[in-house]
Amino acid sequence: MNKTKKIIETHDYYENMAELFSIFSDPTRLKILHALLDGEKCVKKICEIVGIKQSTCSHQLKLLRQHKVVKTIRDGKFIRYKISDDKIKEIIELGEKYSSKKDE
Repeated sequence: MNKTKKIIETHDYYENMAELFSIFSDPTRLKILHALLDGEKCVKKICEIVGIKQSTCSHQLKLLRQHKVVKTIRDGKFIRYKISDDKIKEIIELGEKYSSKKDE
């Protein structure tokens, strides 16, 4: 039995996967995601942690939300952001693990 995973025929499958992985290729977005690893936060708090302007943070959060990497929670007049699910956290943690191996 061949254990090699079958190549999926549709190009869209790989386009979608590449688009998802590209979300993790921006250092600012990775900093935002890292800031959210320990729980939900408002934009102001994320900006303070990451050290970026609110307009930059909002733009990056919009991209992360569009790709379903983060989700929003309305808290009165405030919106809080959190990582959408544990699989996203696992991707970040794997990235940390493998990027730290480059230094070894």
